[in-house]
Amino acid sequence: MKLILRSIAVLSLTAAVPLAPSFAQTAGQQVIDTSGAAVGTVVRVDGGNVIVKTDKHEVALPKTSFTPNEGKLLFGMTQAQLNAEVEKNLAAAAALIAPEANVKGSAGAVVGTIDAVDAEFVTLKLQSGALVRLPRNAVAAANGEVVIGMTAEELQAQVAAPAAQ
Repeated sequence: MKLILRSIAVLSLTAAVPLAPSFAQTAGQQVIDTSGAAVGTVVRVDGGNVIVKTDKHEVALPKTSFTPNEGKLLFGMTQAQLNAEVEKNLAAAAALIAPEANVKGSAGAVVGTIDAVDAEFVTLKLQSGALVRLPRNAVAAANGEVVIGMTAEELQAQVAAPAAQ
């Protein structure tokens, strides 16, 4: 599962090699901790983030979290610490997706509340009172909020369309 992990407090690293403007993280580059143990491998660079694949997770970390060292990237956490932080964040996000939680659309407006959750579906009770059943992966937790990938208007239009047919 891909996750942009913004809540990690990354340790500052002091290195003999300064971060030069020409330095670039590249796919396949090894990421190691300060003891030299493997943390993961760079999958790609996406804007200001480096996507790193550990043995368990693929996670986006700020470019500034790394220090180049002998062709590898130093990172201030061990693989176990990074995996534990990702898992802690995933659990916290999953806990937000629960009955009675407000759900916001992509424009930031509340579309409704969660009525029920199971392993496959989330049922939303819209502001209009209508119940909508969405695939579980259509709902996500981000920054302490539960969101869907469409606006309230778009969701309401989809609910109204089958009723009109």
